[in-house]
Amino acid sequence: MKLGTVYGPGRIGLSYEVFPPKTEAGEGQVLETLEALMAFRPSFVSCTYGAGGSTRDKTLDLVAKIQQTFRITTAAHHTCVDFSVAEIRAWLRRATDLGIENIVALRGDPPKEAGVFVPPPDGFAHANELVAFIRREFPHFGVAVGGYPETHREASNPEEDLANLKRKVAAGADVVLTQLFYRNADFFEFRRRYQAAGIGVPLVPGILPVISLHQIQRIVSLGGVTLPAELLAALEARPDDPEGQLAVGVEYAVRQCRELLEVGVPGLHFYILNRAEAPRRILQALLPCG
Repeated sequence: MKLGTVYGPGRIGLSYEVFPPKTEAGEGQVLETLEALMAFRPSFVSCTYGAGGSTRDKTLDLVAKIQQTFRITTAAHHTCVDFSVAEIRAWLRRATDLGIENIVALRGDPPKEAGVFVPPPDGFAHANELVAFIRREFPHFGVAVGGYPETHREASNPEEDLANLKRKVAAGADVVLTQLFYRNADFFEFRRRYQAAGIGVPLVPGILPVISLHQIQRIVSLGGVTLPAELLAALEARPDDPEGQLAVGVEYAVRQCRELLEVGVPGLHFYILNRAEAPRRILQALLPCG
């Protein structure tokens, strides 16, 4: 199934995003996590790309295993980081051979030691170039790209960021999956500007359930995401209560998702961090599976 067919009138596209672990035990955990969430009938599962590290070559293998194990549509992430056009072409050929039908095309974050993104020799500088390449040489793939409700941290202003997104869609993207956010007002304003710019492909909110105070503090340190004061206060009120913090995060996510569904978003894309408990509780509240 191509990503462009996942969303439409009368149905909600549900998807999970996992990352490739470094060990076989970690891979088993990914499969166990997805097994626990299959009852909610996801439309597809995507897998991130480990830029520059030991996991980056594992994405396709894990995606193929997920596809074979669960007989579900998948999407493999690919970035522009440290890859020549020839290497990207070879990777996409292998993805084709494995029966993978969808790609999440991203520029990618620069390596931590670099600080800034530097286009590789004979590579791509921007995600729209990667999308255009896929459309030109591998038109059988469905393609998703990323969007940023609170603006990409490297964009000089929201208008520049939206123009970049419009170029990615014009290059051939079928759907936009957003970065995580915790204030729906930010997503609603982003959607308003998205629609006003004439971008017509589905805009799907990305949801990262909060599971702990430590996690949310790390999110703050990375920047680019605004945290509601009431959510942070509720977590801080339970400093030595992991279960209580998880319950706070789940309750907040349920309310956030309900509001999004009420205004007619085409789907929900969950960043599950290879753990089932928080998304399972959230989806039980939203989509009882009996």
